[in-house]
Amino acid sequence: MGKFHRPRNVLATFMMLCVCLTAGATTLQVVTEDSSYSALDGDKVVGVASEVVEMTLANAGITDYHMALYPWARAYDIARLEANVLIYPIIRSSDREGLFKWVGELEHVNPTFYKLRKRHDVRVNALQDASHYTVGVVRDDSRHQYLESKGFSKMVVSANNLDNLRKLISGQVELIPMPEREAREQCADLHIDYDDLESVFVLDELSKGLYVALSASTPDETVQRITAAFARLKQDGTVDKLIAGQ
Repeated sequence: MGKFHRPRNVLATFMMLCVCLTAGATTLQVVTEDSSYSALDGDKVVGVASEVVEMTLANAGITDYHMALYPWARAYDIARLEANVLIYPIIRSSDREGLFKWVGELEHVNPTFYKLRKRHDVRVNALQDASHYTVGVVRDDSRHQYLESKGFSKMVVSANNLDNLRKLISGQVELIPMPEREAREQCADLHIDYDDLESVFVLDELSKGLYVALSASTPDETVQRITAAFARLKQDGTVDKLIAGQ
């Protein structure tokens, strides 16, 4: 009987190895929100930043991934709490620095408070002036977190920037913080004139880089491959051209 023990052990070892390899081959989750950088077209995630991410993963030799679009708070929680998650676009701030592994910058953004041009009663000359008005924010994004830290209490929370703009147009809020690019594209989506809005105050402290990032528990080898691939596309100008829509 003893001569049959070795084949069983070899088979058992081989089966365990297969299980380990299968467990290690985890599909990369790629998460984003509805914005001027990413959107849903049918069942496909599209947009200028989505193109950058897809090209980066292709250059990194990563084909096993799934892209999905969520409300920002959901996308952020997935990337913050789970392994093997890529999130974009995300503001790189000091509060978030240790929560993610940062791949590279898509572009620099300068959020500003917008009001309706016809609202002559809304005046903002300093940050604290804005705290006296109702402000539309996206749940758990950097602007929401920043304004909350500054004592803003009259905030109306939405799932995305498009809902914020709708609330501004309908009078439910009096101010929304948004970069110009986002404001222009959201106006186009709602078929309203961008000139109906007026920029009243630049949020200098929120002028930061908009990044691609990976969850903190993503394996270093995966991080290195993706980071190197992104760096090559950034260096040859591909990232800037795609983000500019060229």
